[in-house]
Amino acid sequence: MKWFVVIVVLIGAAIALQAGLVAFAGYVLLGVYLLSRFLARRWVHNLDATRACDSAPREVGESTEVVVTLTNTGALPIAWVLVEDLLPDFAVKTRTPRITVKGKRVHVLTLRGKQTKTIKYKVTFLMRGYYPLGPSLLETGDVFGLHRRHRVIGKPIYVMVYPKVVALPKYNFASERPIGEVRLQNRLFEDPTRTAGVRQYVMGDPLQRVHWKVTARTGQLHCRIYEPTTLAGATILVDFHLDGYHKRGEPHRSELVVTTAASLAYVVSVLNVQVGFASNGRDAADRIRVESLAAESAEAQVEGHATRDEARDRFSMNDESDRMRPVVVDTRRGFDQFQQIREALARLELTDALTFAQLALEMASRMPRDATVIAVLPRVPAETAIALGTLKRQGFAVSALLIGLDENEKLESHGRLLAECIRDIRYVNTVEELANLGGNAAATGPAAYGVDIPLA
Repeated sequence: MKWFVVIVVLIGAAIALQAGLVAFAGYVLLGVYLLSRFLARRWVHNLDATRACDSAPREVGESTEVVVTLTNTGALPIAWVLVEDLLPDFAVKTRTPRITVKGKRVHVLTLRGKQTKTIKYKVTFLMRGYYPLGPSLLETGDVFGLHRRHRVIGKPIYVMVYPKVVALPKYNFASERPIGEVRLQNRLFEDPTRTAGVRQYVMGDPLQRVHWKVTARTGQLHCRIYEPTTLAGATILVDFHLDGYHKRGEPHRSELVVTTAASLAYVVSVLNVQVGFASNGRDAADRIRVESLAAESAEAQVEGHATRDEARDRFSMNDESDRMRPVVVDTRRGFDQFQQIREALARLELTDALTFAQLALEMASRMPRDATVIAVLPRVPAETAIALGTLKRQGFAVSALLIGLDENEKLESHGRLLAECIRDIRYVNTVEELANLGGNAAATGPAAYGVDIPLA
């Protein structure tokens, strides 16, 4: 716009001073300006992009190939266009990248009328997450450099990468609630590996309960009586508040927290008992639903974007969150419970909205009291310890897993939890320690019930 004003002022001054050559130069410059503006707008809006890649969920370490097809839908040739296929900054522009790219994502192309060109690159996922691949950022303009137009086109494809699952040889987070003041919501199973006695056969008893040796000795059918198992399942609470994850330890601590939660969910689901999950983190899918509205609005703009940074900002991730609803997979028994929890953990992101104490207060009425509450925590402030102590006094069996704490933090956190009568406290600083978690109950904790788990 400023160029247009300058040219108009120049022509006006030339006419006033009767400077014919200057006025002619002004007319030529005005014509070049208008033609350049027309071409820049026409070129940027004649471009169309489509994207193709396999969007099936991936495991950590797997790859996918992205193919972007760019088409000039108009009859006018495009002198130049700079194409950049966007990837999330949090995944590629950090000290520890979450994905790696093989091949070029940025190209400068020339397109004839109705011509099509393709861009290919390969993405390898190094960490779990929910990654948008795309859209494409276009930049073009006239050959004189008077106008630059930017546009973001092509719908992104979202790829979910599951968190790692570490095989735990034992699971000894027992609810220890076969009897007591809390009425069980689910009948506890009997443990067929523990025989408590025998009784006479009753019509309808399955044959696998028959004690054949006693039957042969007495001449009458007898059945085994099994001890009730103390395992009633678990509800896993994960603290994913931003304050608990210092930048110097990221993303390793948050990944270890997610791996711990996923491994616990797997081992509980293998036992065929109820399992649930809740976190104060942010669901990436929910964030994308909100941000995609702004993206679609920006894409629909006829004028495009004035600057490259403006185009990027329209599609950047919002770091702050005002979402106060936790991410929850209700505690129940079912073959698909682990898969739901694993998907929720894959999409989980750090947030600054809901504290762990608020999460515990929100979930207290939704959790079955016959399931152990396993809190996976990166830190234990006083509010968190009080919240877990409140759950304990309400009749829940509570265990705490502290992730990535140094010795001073361990002592402080241990003291706060003991003050709230939380005695089953365990520590995980590495994946190797997680693999031995079944035998790492705190020395002050109660005697645990060990249950062998088939390895994944």
